[in-house]
Amino acid sequence: MAVGRFQVMSMLQAARAYTLGLPLESAYSWGLNRAIFIAAAKRGFKGGKGGEGKAGRSGKMAPRASFKLGDDMAFKTEKDGVMLFTIGGEVQTKEAFDKQVKARFGSTFDAAWKEALAYVESFPRETLLSTDGFFGDVYRPRRDQLADRWTMAAEAGEG
Repeated sequence: MAVGRFQVMSMLQAARAYTLGLPLESAYSWGLNRAIFIAAAKRGFKGGKGGEGKAGRSGKMAPRASFKLGDDMAFKTEKDGVMLFTIGGEVQTKEAFDKQVKARFGSTFDAAWKEALAYVESFPRETLLSTDGFFGDVYRPRRDQLADRWTMAAEAGEG
């Protein structure tokens, strides 16, 4: 199974979050959340489940907890003491990351994760804190190269 741009975005966003101080499980949730957000944005946010909040008796939406990583923002929740992120009413868990991202790498995931971390850590903190800086300087220039290399490694079963 190929590693695509979605998995590259998830990995690099997770590495970004981890580098900026989030615990690993929260970083995986952030990475998957941002990849889902960007994929939905490309499609024009069609077919979503709706809002993140719940309407009370007054019919007004309850406030949603949010988290900012630099100038990016995502809705957050807590599960078993771990901060996780939500989009479209769904929580991006470690299990979801494993299924949608990690599974594509097979036995090469750990090596790809180390490469993603080293790559992301090579950028200035200011770049990582900027949505545009991250997308334009970190993700876009290497997305296809990383997808191709990680796909070949996964298919060969190399680590």
